[in-house]
Amino acid sequence: MSALHKTFPLNAGTDIPAVGFGTYLISNEDAAAAVRNAIIAGYRHIDTAAGYRNEEGVGAGLRAGLEATGLSRDDIFVTTKVWPGNPAWGDAPKTEAQTLAEAEASLARLGLDHVDLYLIHVPFGGSERIGQWRALLELKRTGKARSIGVSNFNQAHLEEIKAAGLPMPEANQIELHPWSQKPDLLAYMKANGIAPIAYSSLVPLSTWRSEPGQDSNKSDAMKDDGHAFAGMAAKYGVTEAQVLLRWGVQNGYAVLPKSLNPERMRQNIDLAGFSIDEADMALIRTMNRGEGVAWASGDPSLAD
Repeated sequence: MSALHKTFPLNAGTDIPAVGFGTYLISNEDAAAAVRNAIIAGYRHIDTAAGYRNEEGVGAGLRAGLEATGLSRDDIFVTTKVWPGNPAWGDAPKTEAQTLAEAEASLARLGLDHVDLYLIHVPFGGSERIGQWRALLELKRTGKARSIGVSNFNQAHLEEIKAAGLPMPEANQIELHPWSQKPDLLAYMKANGIAPIAYSSLVPLSTWRSEPGQDSNKSDAMKDDGHAFAGMAAKYGVTEAQVLLRWGVQNGYAVLPKSLNPERMRQNIDLAGFSIDEADMALIRTMNRGEGVAWASGDPSLAD
């Protein structure tokens, strides 16, 4: 098999690679080597966020990866996200002007003059949410972001943008995996031209958030059907992670696997040589168990 180079459209001039490299929980110190190795392994999308506190390392890794491969900046799709504030943590929501300033700070940390996708990380902005979205529209207008979107937004948050008479996001990065399939939200997004980007695709793996101090929030029912993925992996001659990532891509989602292990990096993008048959896709559709375990995007309190 070989690296999967499929893309999905975001707007008339921007396509997002189907498989990107996620950097959540990668330290700033480790990010440079990780991103460099990911680019060498074939990844053409790197996903970070101001809230990950690793943008400087990601930027260094981008430069090192381009030098090592001879690629140009235009060959790599870069996503970052603004942290909008969270009043529950004593962190005041950012105003429109503060959102624009934070975007400039992210670009400086990354060492870039633009990103390919800029997202509002979470819908914690409350009364400032629309102002924050106006800031992203300005970033797109000025070319600082080729495409713009949101993350962890539910239908109520997206309707708020529509009600304000503003252009809708081009993408919504949300938790998507067999146990959190979000059919109603995805149908709404499809009807409104909003591309899904999946995070936490590998939740069903027994190793997901298994380190000391990490809480996976998995129910016993979730753990019980984990054996199905092992069976599928054996059937297709791939890893369980490859099955889960291929499931996302076949459903039309960009996915964002993360690993610091170069061999697993290569496996996670090595999705081109097999597809999941309809019987297995149908079985996986029966595993939906609600909003998810990594992020409560359906929490009504987030609409405040």
